Amino acid sequence: MAVSHIFKVQFVREGKVWEVYARQVTHGSLFGFIELEGLVFGERSSVVVDPGEERIKSEFEGVKRTWLPLQSVLRVDEVKKTGPSKISAYEGSNVAPFPMPLVPSGPESGGRK
Repeated sequence: MAVSHIFKVQFVREGKVWEVYARQVTHGSLFGFIELEGLVFGERSSVVVDPGEERIKSEFEGVKRTWLPLQSVLRVDEVKKTGPSKISAYEGSNVAPFPMPLVPSGPESGGRK
């Protein structure tokens, strides 16, 4: 029996925490980004419609794969089953880390001297 992996990814966008589910998460081919492929959304089996999930569905409609900057990713979990995708308030502090280059600069790395 084939093992099916589902990953829950939480990331910050527009000052809010977005939570999506994907079948594949890799470091991707773009430096400084993670790649999400096979986004999974809940089925419409109930009468109640979650506006947050509908917004996420419309945002990623027709998207085969997407890349997220590493700085925006809060957490990646492997889970047994999917849940509802959602957008929630960011409960962090008002202090953000200063952006640092991912590649060290110097003569040996081709940076400034």
